[in-house]
This record gives sequence, structure tokens and C-alpha cells, in this order.
Amino acid sequence: MACSSSPPLNEELQCSICLEVFTDPVTTPCGHNFCRSCLSKCWTNTQTCFCPLCKDKFIKRPDLKINTILREVAQHFKENLNLGEPEVFCDICDESKQKAVKTCLMCQSSYCDSHLEPHLRVPRLKKHKLITAVENLEDYICQKHERPLELFCRDDQTCVCLFCTEGEHKTHNTVPIEEESRKKKNDLAKRQTDVHQMIQDRMKKIQEIRRSLELRKRNTEEEKSSNVELFTDLIRSIERCQAELMKMMEEQQKAAEKRAEDLIKELEQEITELKRRNTEIEQISNTDDHLHLIQKCSSLYSRPHTKNWTEIRIDSDVNVNSLYRALTQLKKTHETLKEKLSQTELKCVQKFAVDVTLDPDTANPYLILSDDGKQVSHGDIEQDVPENSKRFDDGTFVLAKQGFSSGRFYYEVQVKGKTGWWLGVARESINRKEDFSPEDGVWILALVNEDQYIVCDDPMVMLSLRVNPEKVGVFVDYEEGLVSFYDVMSRSHLYSFTGQTFTEKLYPYFCPGDDDEGKNSNPMIITPV
Repeated sequence: MACSSSPPLNEELQCSICLEVFTDPVTTPCGHNFCRSCLSKCWTNTQTCFCPLCKDKFIKRPDLKINTILREVAQHFKENLNLGEPEVFCDICDESKQKAVKTCLMCQSSYCDSHLEPHLRVPRLKKHKLITAVENLEDYICQKHERPLELFCRDDQTCVCLFCTEGEHKTHNTVPIEEESRKKKNDLAKRQTDVHQMIQDRMKKIQEIRRSLELRKRNTEEEKSSNVELFTDLIRSIERCQAELMKMMEEQQKAAEKRAEDLIKELEQEITELKRRNTEIEQISNTDDHLHLIQKCSSLYSRPHTKNWTEIRIDSDVNVNSLYRALTQLKKTHETLKEKLSQTELKCVQKFAVDVTLDPDTANPYLILSDDGKQVSHGDIEQDVPENSKRFDDGTFVLAKQGFSSGRFYYEVQVKGKTGWWLGVARESINRKEDFSPEDGVWILALVNEDQYIVCDDPMVMLSLRVNPEKVGVFVDYEEGLVSFYDVMSRSHLYSFTGQTFTEKLYPYFCPGDDDEGKNSNPMIITPV
């Protein structure tokens, strides 16, 4: 018996988008080839056409023509690939071996059309088990009884002959091998559907990453343009800072592009592996070789070892706080830049606004919360509230229901008309039953004695403000260790905790202060951004 091997898959005939042999290949102006449908999908819903391989951009959408020579080569390759099935030759032919069409499991021989004729005519031979010609005949015969493997033992998950069912498999659940083959084909069809969906999900994730990267790139260009406008009115000392900032943003963009490339490469590797598995499933599902199907499909049942991509994404927003850190030392000498920078900074952080509501389970008994959880004031009378381990018993504090352990968030609180208040964020493990200090895990801006603004930093910081804020914005960047406060009405920056290390969930923190004989009765109000 002889077997011809399949031709290897040449990379030159493989589309880098779908990773299959070219179908209607077209050539881009930069010289790269893709399936026409693949390239059309890649350019759907995009204003800028570019080469998916080298990223060259084209001023207008190219008028692509099918590469007829490459198409013929790819078609010829596909035909050879399909013809690459192993050839089995007749065991009876003496001189010129003919290709076998059937294998008899009873005779344990393979026959061409002419030598198969007795099996189709003689009554005794008609009862023999015929299958599509196979090369590895020993795999279809019981090695113990030298009989055809015609049954499948579901207890031991193995193929057996009739004699086996009279011995060690006598009490086992056995079914005809054809019946088990149909069952496993159905199972493989379900697996194939799952694999196909996984491939589609990863293709969509690649498009999502590319769109996010393009959005980030546009945002980067917009931020760069805006920053240039800020620097044009300043003296030469600011030009140096501008160059440093541009470099920082370029490095961030390069890092984002590198991460996107790595993610896409990993996704494409997974897609290749899934397509390979899908091809295996498709091939084994279409075979009439029941025994071979059963023996091979168990390895295809297990779920492919792939990553969960649901939460993985490229952040499309530029880190606006890098701008603030880069210009901190210049703010002292350039008040104009400070005002412009604060306005730009506040506008950017407001994009991270979240919906915050007060948690009554944490509220001190002297506090009164509105029904919608958006307002808190001091009631001057202790209320009868249920015991709760989360409740503040000593200080008149309350936390939000929402906690954050990653990313960025921003919220605004109206403090108009108040003579005292405390506002910021606190970590989840803050002491609820006794008074606490900033070292216990709070990052707070406060108004005391009607006109003194203090920051609970180490050491304590006193702020000198030209106007009393009526609405205060709080922004947190968890990974950057940053907590910033803003005067929303004047769009100015008030203070930032920088270089902090957050290791647990952070909660928005509120204290409306004592009633102060009615002078501080106004509530703190969480307002929409």
C-alpha cells in the first residue's frame, strides 16, 4: 500500500487576515495581497484605508483588481491539497496495482473494482463487512479475537467485536459502531459551532482593539494640538516643558501600539489554532470511517486552551494627568497657564463621571439622608438605626454604595452655603467604630471654621483660595495613585494627592459637618456632572 502526502501550506498563498489560502486575491498599492472579501471587511466603517500588514495609509480608497495569476496558483494549490488523501491499492492485483475502493473486514483485504465483484455477487461474501478502503486495516480488527470491531462499549469507551460482548464486556452497555458514530458526529458538530463562535469572537476583538487604538491615536493628536495652543503664549522656559510632555505622550502611544500589536498577535495565534482544530473537526465529521472517527474525536472534545478576552481592551483615552504632573513646577510662576490647564484638565476628567449614591448602612445615626441617596445633612438628633458593622458610630460620616478597585472615576458635590464639610475617598477597611486619622486610609479636602480649607495630607496642608467653592469635583485614578479636587464653577484645580498606593476598594466619602446652630444646615448634594 502507498500513501501520498499533502503539499505543505505555503505562506505566500496565505491571506494574513483570514489565514486561509487566498480567495479572489487583490493587491494593495504597497504590494501586499489579501482576499478581496477580507480586505473589504477590514475597510468597512473606516474613513482611512490602510494596509493591514504594513499599515501604509492610502489617500483615497484604491480601485483593487483581482490578481488573476495569484488566484490561479492558489486554486491549483487548493486542488492539490484536496487530492492529498492517502491512496490504498488492491491487495489482489499482481502486476499493475489498481487503486482499492473497498476494504473487507472479514477477509482483511482491500479490493479494486474488478476484484470486489465477488463480494457484490456471491451470497456468502455479500454478508461481509465492507468499508471505504483504508491503509491501517489492523486498527479495524479486534487484536484478541481477530474479528471486525463492530460495536462500541460506552462503559469502557472502546470499540469491541461480537466475541468481546460474550466475555469481559458481557454486562456492559454496547451499541453498534454506526450508532455511536452518529452520536459523536452530532457532538462534534456542536463543538465545531463553539469553535467557530470563538473564532468570530476573536476576530471581533481584533477589530475592537484596532478601533480603540485608532480612537486613542486621534485623541492623542487632539490632546497634542490643544497642548501646543497652551504653550504658544509662554516664554522659552515653557518650550522645554512642552518638548518633555510631547515625548511622554509619544511614549505612551508607542506603549499602547506595542500592547495592541502583542494582543493582536496573540489573538491571531489563537485563531490559527482554532481554525486548525476546526479543520480537524470538519474532516473527522465528514468521514465514513466510523472507527477512526471514534478514536480521534476524544482529543477534540476538550475546550481549547485560550485566554478569556472579555475584559481585555486598549484604553483609548490619553492620560491627561501626565500633563498636570509635567507642569506642576511651572504653575507657580505662570498663573495664566495654570488657569488654562485646570480648565482643560477638569474637562478631561469629567469624562470619567460615575453615578454615586449614599449608603444608609454606613451613615452615622446623627445624619439624615434623602430618599434618593443624593443628599446628606446633620440632624442634630441621634436616630434609632439598626446595628451594622459598616456604620460609623463616632464620626458623622457616610460612604457611597459604589466602591472602585481599578480604573478612573469622578463625581461632583454641591457644598454651597455650608460653613463646614469633609469630602474625598476612603479605603474599605477604614475604622467605622472609632475616630480615625489620615493614616487610616482617607484622602480628604475639608472646610472648617467657615473659611479654612485643609487637606488631610502628611503633613496637613492649608489652602488659600480666592473664592469659596460652591461645587467640588473629586477625581481618582486608581492605578496612578492619584486623588484630585476641583472647583467646578471656576474650573480650577484645588489639590492632588499623588504617588499613593491603593491596595483595596475605595469609596466616595462624605461628612456634612455639625449643624452649627443652623448655620451649617444646608445638605451636601451629589449632583449630575
